[in-house]
Amino acid sequence: MATIIKRGSYQFQATIRRKGYPCQTKTFETKRDAESWARAIESEMDSGRYVSTKEADRTTLHEALTRYAHEVSSQKRSHRTEARRIVVWQKHPLAKLPLSQIRGADIATYIRERREFVSSGTIRLDLAIISHLYTVALQDWGLESLDNPVLKIKKPAPGKARERRLEAGEEERLLIACATSKTAPWLGAAVGLAIETGMRASEILSITWPQVRLQDRAIRLEKSKNGDSRTVPLTRGAVKILEDLPRSIDKRVIAAFCDSNGLGCAFSIVRKRANIEGLRFHDLRHEAASRFARIFSAQELAKVMGWRTLQMALRYYHPRLDELLEKMG
Repeated sequence: MATIIKRGSYQFQATIRRKGYPCQTKTFETKRDAESWARAIESEMDSGRYVSTKEADRTTLHEALTRYAHEVSSQKRSHRTEARRIVVWQKHPLAKLPLSQIRGADIATYIRERREFVSSGTIRLDLAIISHLYTVALQDWGLESLDNPVLKIKKPAPGKARERRLEAGEEERLLIACATSKTAPWLGAAVGLAIETGMRASEILSITWPQVRLQDRAIRLEKSKNGDSRTVPLTRGAVKILEDLPRSIDKRVIAAFCDSNGLGCAFSIVRKRANIEGLRFHDLRHEAASRFARIFSAQELAKVMGWRTLQMALRYYHPRLDELLEKMG
């Protein structure tokens, strides 16, 4: 039988002592809540369903995120980007709460707050970290009593797929602006390779010269974003870009940037200088896919672009009306 002790004017402490189980103590604002909690715990003990929440009660979200960053996130290719998201999470008031006390309602409130500042896609990526953290805590850290709060709420709908492609004259203006930037010639090379090969920014920045086979017109990516390796065929334009580049001491092909965030910032500067609106570096991958779709089948396009499913072809292929009419004859 649980013991309920009044502590102060507005606190009631419930204590459960039962042979074979660790002592359980929790404080509530009302006696009714204390009795309700005690009955629920004792019922779980009677039926053999009880799992101690002691470790989950001691571990805050901030502490769990630190461990997650060290043990899990650091092993991902996108660890730098994810590290920035983790820092943002650790500054949020929810980070001070124990893992066991974060509820779906707390996550729903977080979503409402963030909607004022960021897109639904950013929020979904933020939630993915917390959801995976709880999964890891349950499966690998032994915190079996946890419920994943992210699974109890409705996530924001994915944003509309982007269809932005290069318009008439934009490629030329963009490359001219790149040639006069502080990061020339590497920024122009990165932009050119994105258009000519369809590689992701992270893939372009990871290339080293030993991976480049100019004679075979190919680049071997040992590990892409989805974890697979693939060979990227090179157009003659891509070969020319690579032949004109200086060789860096560290063997990196694009030597001016540490990560895709730095490349994105430099791209944003030259985009504005070229008087181009609404274009992102990743849109160049859409441009490449749309150009390749004119000569490759869907299966070939998936191989070239590094997609695991043909569904991605529908997301990236954005034909213009004149291109469709040309095919119709």
